Amino acid sequence: MTLLWEQHCCLPLSTGADVGELARYRRPGGCHVSVNVGYAPHGAAEVLALLHAWRGAIAADDRLRLAATVDDIDACDSAVTVAFDLEDSGPLGGDPGRVREFYDLGVRTMLPTYNYRNAAGSGCLDDTDGGLTAYGRDLVREMNAVGMVVDGSHCSIRTGLDLCEVSAAPVIYSHSCMRVVWDHPRNITDEQARACAATGGVVGITGVGIFLGPNDASVDALVRHVDHAVDLVGPDHVGVSTDFPFDHEDFNRELRDNPHLFPDWFTRWGPIDFMPPEHFLTIGTALRDRGYPPAAVEGIVGGNFRRVAATVWR
Repeated sequence: MTLLWEQHCCLPLSTGADVGELARYRRPGGCHVSVNVGYAPHGAAEVLALLHAWRGAIAADDRLRLAATVDDIDACDSAVTVAFDLEDSGPLGGDPGRVREFYDLGVRTMLPTYNYRNAAGSGCLDDTDGGLTAYGRDLVREMNAVGMVVDGSHCSIRTGLDLCEVSAAPVIYSHSCMRVVWDHPRNITDEQARACAATGGVVGITGVGIFLGPNDASVDALVRHVDHAVDLVGPDHVGVSTDFPFDHEDFNRELRDNPHLFPDWFTRWGPIDFMPPEHFLTIGTALRDRGYPPAAVEGIVGGNFRRVAATVWR
């Protein structure tokens, strides 16, 4: 059976979150999941508390396995294997030396910026795109040295291109759709996708309705973005990563009750539609039905992200 690889999903950012929800990804052949463990508002202490709590809960659940290496993933074809990602470099507190600390606790991927400018670079929602800073360049080099994957999602166009220029290892866009297909500030340009592919990296098409189209989180909508990405950079550089938030009902309730706190491109469609794990598990079938050859399907649903991990992780 083909390995599936979910490069980014979100549990509630609470030490008491139910990690058992990740078992919804279970299927024959195995599934690896990267779970977000913090973003821009969080400090190191909060991220460390989440990591320690979740690692303990995952170890106690026989449906789940912590994955430190790609060999751990390959050896497990029944349980869901789990690693972690950071959606901003802010939790490092300006200290690149913390990359190693987080890596040793299972963080395998990190975004330098989340939507807005920080010490590392500009975000996709900034009015001025200053690209990657000197600190951001040092951070990328430290991530390369440690074995943590560099991720351009949520970064600005220039920052994303700079990441691909500076990194000595493959760069990914873990959860970003194609701007040509749907013009949205969170989606990436063809230039960004080409630069990512040139590093040996992968563009992970995400399952968030407002990024795929007019709040359409269907498998068909996702495959339209996959089609464009494959035409542009080839099937070896495309993946799928849903960005599914297991607390989506709470998020949509907040969106409904406090619309003034969110930009128009969040609120205009009403409750945001997200692709659940159960639909993610059907993407391979949808690609085969569309005429994709077996090798391309295997790469898009998991093999391409696995290749990057095998190249980058230490």
